[in-house]
Formats: sequence, structure tokens, C-alpha cells
Amino acid sequence: MIMYCSKRLFLSLCLLVVLSSCTSEFVDINRPGSKLSQEELSRDNYAVGSFLIQMQGVAFPEQENAYQTMIDFVGNYLGRYTTYSKEQPKNHTLFNASNIWRAWPASYAPPFVSAYNEVVNLNGKENITYAWALILRAQAFLRFTDIYGPFPLSVNADNHVVYVSQRDIYLQLIKDLNEATSYISSDTQLAKEMITFAPYDLVYKGDFNKWRKFANSLKLRIAVRISNVEPVMARSLAEKAVREGVIEGNEDNCTIRYNKAGLWTTAVSWGDSRICADIESFMTGYKDPRMSKYFLQPLTQGKRKYIGCRAGATIGSNVVAKRLYSSVNMQETTPGIWLTASEMAFCKAEGVLRGWNMGSGTVKDYYEQGVTLSFEQWGADGAATYLLDDTSTEANYTDALGGFGRAAVKASTITIKWDDVAPMAKKMERLITQKWIALFPNGQEGWNEIRRTGYPRIFSVPQATNGYTLLTPNRIPFDKNQLINNRSNYEKAVELLGGPDDYATPMWWQR
Repeated sequence: MIMYCSKRLFLSLCLLVVLSSCTSEFVDINRPGSKLSQEELSRDNYAVGSFLIQMQGVAFPEQENAYQTMIDFVGNYLGRYTTYSKEQPKNHTLFNASNIWRAWPASYAPPFVSAYNEVVNLNGKENITYAWALILRAQAFLRFTDIYGPFPLSVNADNHVVYVSQRDIYLQLIKDLNEATSYISSDTQLAKEMITFAPYDLVYKGDFNKWRKFANSLKLRIAVRISNVEPVMARSLAEKAVREGVIEGNEDNCTIRYNKAGLWTTAVSWGDSRICADIESFMTGYKDPRMSKYFLQPLTQGKRKYIGCRAGATIGSNVVAKRLYSSVNMQETTPGIWLTASEMAFCKAEGVLRGWNMGSGTVKDYYEQGVTLSFEQWGADGAATYLLDDTSTEANYTDALGGFGRAAVKASTITIKWDDVAPMAKKMERLITQKWIALFPNGQEGWNEIRRTGYPRIFSVPQATNGYTLLTPNRIPFDKNQLINNRSNYEKAVELLGGPDDYATPMWWQR
């Protein structure tokens, strides 16, 4: 059971410091209904709905500060979709981020769990709102544990956080998802609940049939992730998820609209990031029609329409970055993308490759379906022609004239067209490379694939000077304040981690 003493835990996890300029004005959201009567709170499920909105804000963080500190600084940069465009000599890509960067993602857990507990207190269990809360908890805590490894799920008698192993967290979240889907059925009551909670549903507008598909899709995502360390459990979970129904069409994709999209704000409005050289080099080499959907041209245009920047490059200012390098092609109203039909098709392809029963399709069928669905999702033409290309490979990286990222020879020679007689390693590289391209801009999942499989092959970080030989971190170290304020539980967390509290110790599912 995931429980927190929310106020004290929040203080124990968060750093009480003056935040940097771009995060100094976090929105202060008062407890929902603090000035309303109990009758008003109960009317139209306002109270429980308000807490569910808070939970969605952490599970799918589109508010600009939450997006920047949970998603941009971690997954987007480490998953090699974007890179820093400002002078930032200490960051996760260079394996030397400041402690506040390490602490930020975890600081969102206590208010999330506080909102979860309020939902349960208000509406109880064994109902739609409880199912919904469990699904949101799975989505949020998968990210937390995949950033750090062991993560707090409770507090002890002294109100100190107690860490749980990553394996146990995964088992708990699988249990949560199975329980959640058992409460969502296609009946008259469900139709009534859909109408009641539509105003509070930022993703599916009260369509709980789609939430059920999303929950099953999370199960399939989890199954693929743990397939190397828990092959029997993974197969059973994946086959159950597919039987019960995962997301198969783009109309069911898990996306969320915010008044200003998180990635648009950080990358376009603030100019904090540019496209990473890794994804640009693959898509340039493949002549990928999705490039114009993913990227914007730099202000200074030469022979190349799109130019990425090497991960970890220290650029003097975003003024220089805008002139030399491409940005993401995002608008204020672009929905945040959190799980898609394309990802599920690639998961099925890998499942079949592992001998799982994913339905009637072959590996080739699901692989091509994954690419085609991604093209459709982005409104790009030419998927059929793209899939027949058996010669194009990643391009060598050439920096912009006067740029900062340095040239690099291509890291991969994998082609696009599926080859049933290729060695298993080549099949996996081809599958995951295309999956990674299709996952854009969901950086957390892109980073997860690189760590889990070693694919796609990525460039080194030439600016890193602190002794790490990794291409990208395996995890983010814990908040250093835990060593001071919660020493015994911190030491237990490191023991559960199975290695030093640094960037190199792998996730449980990497081993």
C-alpha cells in the first residue's frame, strides 16, 4: 500500500532553496474546496474530481515547471531527443547535476499521494474513481522508480520516508493495474460514471473504456520492460494485457491538452532546448518524412533543413542555439503524448520475437504496423515506401557552421526494412531503433529503451569530464539531503539499489 504523511514527507523530500529563475514562480494551488461547504464539495463530485485533476497533473505533467523538472531535465535529454541550449555546465547529461536537479522529480510524489489518499477517503474503494486513481498512480510511480530505482512508498513512526526495491514497486503497480481493470466494466453504471466525471478527465473526457485500454497498455509496457529479469512473469502479464485489450488505434492514444503545452513552453517559448544530434542523424539518414512534423528549421538555413546538437554541448546562449540548431515543432495547443498505439504495436512485435502470444500477427506485421501508426499519428505520408528501404542508415553527424557539438561518425548501420532472417541482435536493433523514433517526444520512454536494450546506438558525450564511461546515465542519484536527514533509510535505499548511489548503477530491469 502506498501511503505518505503528506506534509512532513513533502518537507523531507523537497529542498527549501531559492529556485532558479525559470522555476521560481511555481503555481500555488490551494487545497480544493477549502472555502466551500461540504454540500458544495459533494455536488457533481467536485472534491474528488479536483483531486483527480491534481493527480493527472503529476501523472501527465504538462504545466511548464513540472514538465521541465520531471521530463525535460531528465527523459528528454537523456533519451536523446533534445539537448540543452543554454550555458548549463552542471546537468544530468554530463553526470554532474546539482542536488536540486536530483531532488526535483521526487518532490512531486508527496502531493500526488496526498491527492490519491483524499480520493480514497472521499469515495472509498471498489469503484470507478478508485480504479482511475490506481491507474494514475501506476503511470506516475513508474516514472519515479525508473528515474531513481528504489523509491519511498511509506513513512515510518518517525515520519521518515522508507524506500522499497524497484522490483517490489513494479509488483505493486502490476497489482494496482489488475485491480483497476477489474472495476471498469462495460455496463449502464459505467456510462453514468462517464458523464459524471467527464469534466475532471483531462485525457479521455470520461471514457473509462479508454482508461481500461490505457491500463492494459501500461501492463504491456511493464511486461516488455521486465522481460529480461522476469521472463515468465513478463510473458503472462503481456498476454493477459493483449487479451483484455490494449490501445490499437491512434484515436485511443493517451494525450493531454494543457493551456500551453509543456514542451512548447520549455523548447519554443523559453528556448531552453534544441533537437539532439542523435535523433536528427537517424532521421536525416533515413530520409524520414516525419522530420518536418518533429522539427523546425534553425534561423540560419544552409544545405541541411534540420540540424541537431550533440548531447551535453555547452552553448553560450539560446540566441546562438536558435540561429544554429533546430527546435521541436510544437505549438501552444499541441497535446502532450504519453502512450500511443504505435508503441503498443512495437511492444507486440518484441513480444512475438520473444515467443509470446500477441495475437495473429508476425513480428514483421507488428513492426510495420508500429511504423505506419506513427506516420498516421503525425500526419506524415510515405510509410509504405519508407518500410521498403533496405539501404539507408543513420547519417554521419556534421555540426552547424560555428556550432558547439562536434562532428561524429554514425553510431549505427541498421537499415529500415524488416529482415526475418537477420540475427536476433539485428532484429532487436532494427525494432527498437524504429520504436525509439516513434516514441518521440516521450523522452522518459526513449531513455528507458536505450537503458533496457542498448538501442538505438547513440553518440558519446565528448564534454563529459568526470570519469563516467556511460553514453547516458542509468539513473539519477538520490537527493543528498536524504543522507543528512534520513540516513538509515537512505543507506537501506542504497543497499536495495545494489550499487553506489551514482549515475552508473543500473536499474533492476537492466540486469
